[in-house]
Amino acid sequence: MNESVAGFPVVIDIPVAWGEMDSLRHVNNIVYFRYFESARIAYFERLRFWEFMNQTGVGPILASIQCKFKIPLAYPDTVSVGTRIPSIERDRFVMEYRAVSHKSQAIAAEGEGVVVSYNYRESKKTPLPEEMKQRILALEESVTKGK
Repeated sequence: MNESVAGFPVVIDIPVAWGEMDSLRHVNNIVYFRYFESARIAYFERLRFWEFMNQTGVGPILASIQCKFKIPLAYPDTVSVGTRIPSIERDRFVMEYRAVSHKSQAIAAEGEGVVVSYNYRESKKTPLPEEMKQRILALEESVTKGK
């Protein structure tokens, strides 16, 4: 299991809830996006992005997201959801997600989202602040240095 999320600096464990299943007796596809959201928020918390946003008005806003479903999930199970940022551009970055089933010991889904740097005070996108870029790079580098 740990190998499946190796290389992801932020990994969270989420128990699969009974109510997340649909009439086909597997976790509904929309729930995977909630799993990704939880991992994204955990990543932002590690960056102290909310504190930075409160001080500067600049924060993240999700521009797009997609998911590739690999295997169905069902209750009872737990998923480890990893997230990382493989690329940073002037005003945005890409986040990759991987959800791994503890029960199946397999990747259940993989996804990718584009997050734009947004000035909430001016209601417009803005270049990613250098300080936040450096925080991202340091967190990503922590994986190769053993955290």
